[in-house]
Amino acid sequence: MNPAPLCSVCIANYNGEAMLRECIDSVLAQDDDIAVEIIIHDDASTDASVELLSRTYPQIGLLASKTNVGFCVANNRMVTQARGEFVLLLNNDAALMPGAIRALIDAARVRAEPAIFTLPQYDWRSGDLIDRGCLLDPFYNPVPNRDPARAEVAMAIGACMFLPRSLWDELGGFPEWMESIGEDLYLCCLARLRSYPVIALNISGYRHRQGVSFGGARVVDHRLFSTIRRRRLSERNKTSTLIICTPSPVMWLLLAMHLMLLLAEGAVVSLIRRDCRLWTQIYWSTVRGQWRTRRRLHALHQLAQLDRRISRRAYFGTFTWVPHKLTLLVRHGIPRFTQ
Repeated sequence: MNPAPLCSVCIANYNGEAMLRECIDSVLAQDDDIAVEIIIHDDASTDASVELLSRTYPQIGLLASKTNVGFCVANNRMVTQARGEFVLLLNNDAALMPGAIRALIDAARVRAEPAIFTLPQYDWRSGDLIDRGCLLDPFYNPVPNRDPARAEVAMAIGACMFLPRSLWDELGGFPEWMESIGEDLYLCCLARLRSYPVIALNISGYRHRQGVSFGGARVVDHRLFSTIRRRRLSERNKTSTLIICTPSPVMWLLLAMHLMLLLAEGAVVSLIRRDCRLWTQIYWSTVRGQWRTRRRLHALHQLAQLDRRISRRAYFGTFTWVPHKLTLLVRHGIPRFTQ
């Protein structure tokens, strides 16, 4: 076995054969003096991803799952195998820019305490800046941060998330009941409750094909497109994170407002799109699911708040109070959904 790497790059893959080369090659092109290992979890792909990886990249650690287990389980499995002091979670539809890993490690080294880090995110096709991490609105919708002077943010997008392995272990990794979508939000909020900041660097970066690996969450001709499955998971997991991580008693007020607005949104969107599946599979499903799991969510809320080492004021310091869905509605109109 090779000497222990400094950084373990973990790439969750499902049917990413067409994107994997650019992703992996961007990691291999990083600074030669940084010991890096690459671990890829293939989530029972139906394309030739496994054959490509085995044939072209024999140096990587390949975990080939026989069943599709989702993003959370995939990343937890990879980090369990990781040997690096630091872990970089990287989407298969993303590619690092030169100097990315060096910038992340240097930033982590100068801090006295652990933190979660991310890089500027750029659109794959246009090269436009998407965000430097995200703030949150009151209902835990990510709000892109583009301010180069703002380093501390609320969350790092899971497409490129870097942190010490020790911090990952302390936080417990991704909650596997979330399946996919929103696990990055949860982990960052939990870290901030324990006074571990989320830092967005202002150098290097990564290019990202937004919405390609999972589907949906894309803007085409100024219209926002998503899938029912993605939106269902997003609404469920954002609501769960709000319940678990929001300090009491503010949580109860925000939760009541959030659920009322969510049901109102669902009624309007379902009527405009003339599709009752949107109501039953996204909006009502979210509210019903929170009620059915209320005891588990309440227990997780109590545990999270017992470990809170940050004031309520400081926790909400990376929130913005304009609902982001309102901004998106003005900019892109009512979203369109596919199955």
